[in-house]
Amino acid sequence: MNYLLSSLIGYFLGSFPTAYVILQKSHGIDITKNGTGNVGAMNSYEVTNSKVTGLLVLFIDALKGLLSVYLVILIYPGNFTLPAISLTFAILSHCFNPWLKFKGGRGLATSFGGSILIFPLLPIVWILIWSIIYLFRKEIIISNFAATISTFILILLSYNISLRYSFPHADSVSSVLFFTTAMLIIIFIKHIDPLNELIRNYKSKE
Repeated sequence: MNYLLSSLIGYFLGSFPTAYVILQKSHGIDITKNGTGNVGAMNSYEVTNSKVTGLLVLFIDALKGLLSVYLVILIYPGNFTLPAISLTFAILSHCFNPWLKFKGGRGLATSFGGSILIFPLLPIVWILIWSIIYLFRKEIIISNFAATISTFILILLSYNISLRYSFPHADSVSSVLFFTTAMLIIIFIKHIDPLNELIRNYKSKE
C-alpha cells in the first residue's frame, strides 16, 4: 500500500501538463503541435519567444517534482525509497503524459525539483558536467544527453559516496542505484529522438 500510494502521488502530480495549459491559456497555442512538440520549458520559450513563459513552465515543472517528494516525506518520514518512487513516477507521467496521448517533456526540471531534496548530489553532478560540455559544444541536446550518461556512470562508480548524500538516508546502496537508474533511463529515452534529429541535420549540411 505504501508503494502504491507513493506511486500515485508522484504520477498524479507529474501528469499536470504545465506547458500545454499555460500556452493554451496565455497564447492560444497547442504546444504539442508547435516547435519541437516537446511539452517543456525550452519549447515553450522558443514557441512564444517569451522568457517569462519559459521560466514559469520551468518553475512549475520543477515544483511538481519537489512536491511529489515532499508530500511523501511528510506521510512517511525517514524513508528514502518511497519519495524516490514518487519522484520516478512523477518524471514518468511528465515525460509520457496520460492527458496528452503520452506526449510530454524531457523530465529534467521535474527530476531536478525532486532530487534536490532527497539526492542533491545527482543534480549537482549533472549540472557541472552539462556546463563543461556546453562550453565546448554549445548544443543543449548534446549537453543534456552526454551529461545524463556521464552522471549515471559516475553515480555507479561512486555509489558509496552517493549513499552518504541521500536524504532521508537510504537503507541500502541498491535503493539509491535503482532510483538513479530509473530516473536517468527515462530522461535518456526522451533525448534519443531529438539527438537523432540533430545528427540527421548535421549530416544534411555536409
